[in-house]
Amino acid sequence: MIVFPDWSNRPLDAALAECRDLVEDTTFPTVRRWREGGGKVAGHFQVYFPEEIVHAAGMLPFKVRGAPLEPTRADSHFGSYLCSILKTSLEAVLTGAVKMELFVSHPICDAARNLAAIWGRNFSHPCQILYLPQNPNSRHSVAYLRGEYDRMRRTVESVAERKIADDDLRRSIAVFNENRRLLRELYEIKRETPWLVSAEDAYSLVAAGGLIPREEHNELLRTLLPQIRARARKSEDRVRVVFEGGFCEQPPLDLVRVLGRMCYLVDDDFLIGLRYLTADVPAGKDPLRDLAESYVERSTYSPVQHDLRKPKEKMLLERVRGARAGAVIVAAAKMCEPGLDEQVAYSKALDLEGIPYFLVEFEENMTSFEGVELQVETFLENLLFA
Repeated sequence: MIVFPDWSNRPLDAALAECRDLVEDTTFPTVRRWREGGGKVAGHFQVYFPEEIVHAAGMLPFKVRGAPLEPTRADSHFGSYLCSILKTSLEAVLTGAVKMELFVSHPICDAARNLAAIWGRNFSHPCQILYLPQNPNSRHSVAYLRGEYDRMRRTVESVAERKIADDDLRRSIAVFNENRRLLRELYEIKRETPWLVSAEDAYSLVAAGGLIPREEHNELLRTLLPQIRARARKSEDRVRVVFEGGFCEQPPLDLVRVLGRMCYLVDDDFLIGLRYLTADVPAGKDPLRDLAESYVERSTYSPVQHDLRKPKEKMLLERVRGARAGAVIVAAAKMCEPGLDEQVAYSKALDLEGIPYFLVEFEENMTSFEGVELQVETFLENLLFA
C-alpha cells in the first residue's frame, strides 16, 4: 500500500518540498491513508522503539513526536510545568487528527513514565509501556530486553490478530537495516558536503520515515540521495555546527530552517530514535535477541539512556570531532528535565575543550524566531570574524 506517492516522479526540489509539507502537516495524511486502506497503526513515543516488531505484524509503526498544535483539550490532562510534546501528542489523538490501534510509551523521564496510563484512561486501544534496560552494563541486560521484546511481540500479535514468526522478524530487520544504511548515507552527505542538502530538507527526509512504511522510505531515499549528491552547488564560508538537544521533543521545522540559513548543521540528534542502532542487526537464529543485543551493544547515546560505556559528554565531543565542527548549539526543550540537565554537563565538557557553544531553549509550537536568529547570528559572526 503506497501512502506517500506525492514525491514520486517529481524533480528533486519538488520532491523535497513534498517531504517538508508532509512533516509539517498536522493531519497526518499518510497515517490516515494507511488506515483507510485497512491497515493498523502502532504509535510509539520517543526516543527508541524496536519498530521491526510492529512491521513484522504488517502494522505501520508511527513515530509519536508531538506536533505544532495548541493543546486545548490535552492541557486538562496534565500539570502545568511539563514539556510540550506530552500534551500535543495527546492532543492529536483527542481531536482525531490521528488514530491508532496501539500506543507504546517509555519511562524516559518523570513525566513520560505516566504517559501510557493517561492515554489508557482516554482511549480504548491498548496503551503499553516498554521498559528498556536502565542498566545496559549488566550482563543480564540483553536477556532481560529480549524478554521485554517478546512481551511486546505478544501484545502486537493480539492487536494485529496474527502471529509474528521469526522469519517475519528477519524480513523486517532486513528492511530496517537498509533504512539505517540509507540514513547513515544521508548523514555522510551532511558531514562531508553540507552545501548539497539544506538542514530542513535533511530533517524532513529523516522525519518522513516515522510517517510512512519503511519500504516507501527506503525507495524515497534510494531515489533522492544520488540526486542530492549530483547537485552542482558550491561550498560557502559558513561555520560547521553540531546541534545537540533534539532527542525527544523536536524543534519546529522553521527553527531548523533559520539555523540552516546561517551555518552548516553537519550533525545532530534530531529524531535520534529512528537511527539509534549504529550498525546492521545480525540475521541470527533468534531475531529478538539480535535486536536486544544491538540496542545494548550497537547503539548511539541520548540523555535518557544511562550507559557507563558511553559517557554523554564524551560522545558529544566525538560527534563534534567526527563532523569537524567548529561550534555546537546545545539546545533543550522547555521544561525538559533530561535536556536541561545535560546542557550543564555538555557546557562544562565543551568549556574544557575550548569548543564554542550556544545555549538555547525551544518549544515545538513556537512561532517567533527573531530573537533566536539574532543571537545565533551574532554568535556565528563572532566566530567567523574573530
